[in-house]
Amino acid sequence: MFDRAIECMPRAELAALQLHRLKSTLSRAYAKVPHFRHKFDVAGVTPDDLTSLNELVRFPFTLKSDLRDNYPFGMFAVPREEVSRLHASSGTTGSPTVVGYTRGDLDLWSDLMARSLACAGVRPGDIVHNAYGYGLFTGGLGMHYGAERLGCTVVPVSGGGTERQVTLLQDLGADVLCSTPSYALNIAEVAKAMGVDVGELPVRCGVFGAEPWSETMRRDLEARLGITAVDIYGLSEILGPGVACECSAAQNGLHGWEDHFLFEIVDPKTLDRLPIGEPGELVITTLTKQALPMIRYRTRDITTLTDEPCVCGRTHTRIMRVTGRDDDMLIIRGVNIFPSQIEAFLVSFPGLAPHYQIVLTREGPLDAMTVDVELAIDAPSDEPFIARKADEVRQHLKSMIGVTCSVVVKRSGMVPRSQGKAVRVKDLRGTTT
Repeated sequence: MFDRAIECMPRAELAALQLHRLKSTLSRAYAKVPHFRHKFDVAGVTPDDLTSLNELVRFPFTLKSDLRDNYPFGMFAVPREEVSRLHASSGTTGSPTVVGYTRGDLDLWSDLMARSLACAGVRPGDIVHNAYGYGLFTGGLGMHYGAERLGCTVVPVSGGGTERQVTLLQDLGADVLCSTPSYALNIAEVAKAMGVDVGELPVRCGVFGAEPWSETMRRDLEARLGITAVDIYGLSEILGPGVACECSAAQNGLHGWEDHFLFEIVDPKTLDRLPIGEPGELVITTLTKQALPMIRYRTRDITTLTDEPCVCGRTHTRIMRVTGRDDDMLIIRGVNIFPSQIEAFLVSFPGLAPHYQIVLTREGPLDAMTVDVELAIDAPSDEPFIARKADEVRQHLKSMIGVTCSVVVKRSGMVPRSQGKAVRVKDLRGTTT
């Protein structure tokens, strides 16, 4: 473990530490951020009203739109001159969300990433092949500094140039692969086309995150790469990667670092807090961030929490695998569908590669869904086989999700690849009639 005293802290001590830090965070947010002061005043609460962790439910939620409305620096709790680094979202659906870090925040981030990597099975001295994107996206630099803090040798390759990635994995002998799970599949596929057996390479551990992925994809990644595949969780508004991570011992839920974050599950419709074990939307409050404190931030990620003891000995609450995002849920002819449901079915489907894309269009007044899938490299490519495979997928999807959809089976390499987060849904409903 990176910090055994903290990671195995008794629950009562952890709760006391959370309450102390929560009071401090609420006071700083109220005093330093006009947005929070206004929202607290409208809700009729002040930081002095908090006497227990349960009373946090009286305080208002924070939304991603709040960061956009206060773009670029309006949510900062420190003068801009004290901000050492800025990261930002792409802003493809409006103003980007800007997040800032003080020097203390960057040190904290490195420590929590080192803790997460150790939890995942990474060890000092390991060679870490970091294929997360570097730049305004938090993944690459967060992973980089955490691995260095742990004492690893980092290969800062970033995304893209997949053939070169395979060559570097061969030549430098990396022990650990860090990337999105979809890009790891791409690396495995390109390696196979190059005649490289990635299962024979020294890589033993994969730390994958930044997009929802299924248990089926984990098994596929482990089989293709000959590794232990571990899930890591984070989001820029809260910190970046390193908010929570699975342990390699159990691979059953991500240990959320409760000395720095407070986790809740709420009903996404009523916004009522749900008891532990009930599925709902994950809400996170930061406890120690300086530049950008977040109070009850709605992540839109759908998951559950568990406080059952873990075999690794860590006491922090675990966040079970994120099944999807509330705002990514598709409603097709009255049926709720998550892309992860389709992924879990398609990965390892006989004759198909683990790549897909959901295309949404309109048929008159109704939504229509087409699922583009791809033949495996070694699958037959004759028309009868393609037609049969499309029919099999269509029938299975109908029975699984309850919606009739079209299925297009494309030849190997024809479904778009991503060097970062996979684009699983292509929504054309606004451009069709």
